[in-house]
Amino acid sequence: MNIDHIEAFLYVVHYKSIHKAANALFLSQPTVTARIKSLERELNVELFYRDARSVILSEKGKDFLPFATQIVQTFQQGKKQLQETQTTNEVCIGTNGVTAQYFLAYALPKWKESFPHMRFQIITGPTTILLEKLQSHQIDIGFMQYVHQQGVCNELLLSNAVKLVMHRDHTLTQGVVLKAKELAQQKMVFFECGAFDWNYVHKMFEVEGVSANIEVRTDHLEVAKAFIRTKGYMSFLPHLCVKNELESGEFVEIDVKHLFDMNQHIFLTYLKKDTLEPAFWDNILNTAIQFENTQTFS
Repeated sequence: MNIDHIEAFLYVVHYKSIHKAANALFLSQPTVTARIKSLERELNVELFYRDARSVILSEKGKDFLPFATQIVQTFQQGKKQLQETQTTNEVCIGTNGVTAQYFLAYALPKWKESFPHMRFQIITGPTTILLEKLQSHQIDIGFMQYVHQQGVCNELLLSNAVKLVMHRDHTLTQGVVLKAKELAQQKMVFFECGAFDWNYVHKMFEVEGVSANIEVRTDHLEVAKAFIRTKGYMSFLPHLCVKNELESGEFVEIDVKHLFDMNQHIFLTYLKKDTLEPAFWDNILNTAIQFENTQTFS
């Protein structure tokens, strides 16, 4: 089936005239008429009722119209995607919000220095959604939790342990080792982030028969940090989120490793390595090493 014939059909439907459709397509009227007739022969139906003045869409034409529209739109989208890929070498990256905000904000400028021709699209979401997009080729690579799935490859990218942090001027003495019952007495702001299984935190308190004193729940990281800066709250936060504040000394870590140790690494996840040029793969891993070893004081 010729895409030009279907396009001619849509133009005639839109303009309700072969003459007007021909003008819009920069074609002769006989050429448009021939394309419509060829399409009708291929479909073995009459798409229009014709009289001396106009063409009227037939019932079969009405049935075919949504399919014709979809065929042309899909073709145009595919053509556009191929053109964009050829000219920009766009890489579509799937990641959770924390990794996007902290690691990618650091990494993308460095990648652009080495690969100025590349363009990047970032899609955020939980691991389950990103895995679906990876398997359906909607994203090229993912930065996510380890996934046990046939055909999916994982390479360790970043360590992202959960840290219990407070402001350096919090009333709690720095360096003190707390029991779960003592910790339960402290005011907490709880950052609800889909990148982690926060049940580990709740279980830590449950085994001691106590509940955390969670006064505030938020899904916004900067809100959680703002409460910590009031010097009255503490919070469990992914290390990537508070790397800068811990290194500058604004926030301090409360040691809870004797209670639980939660470290959900971020992996570079992909289906095939030949999706991207080899030098770019090496650059991703090297940038991750630089990120973890670089102080980023404000």
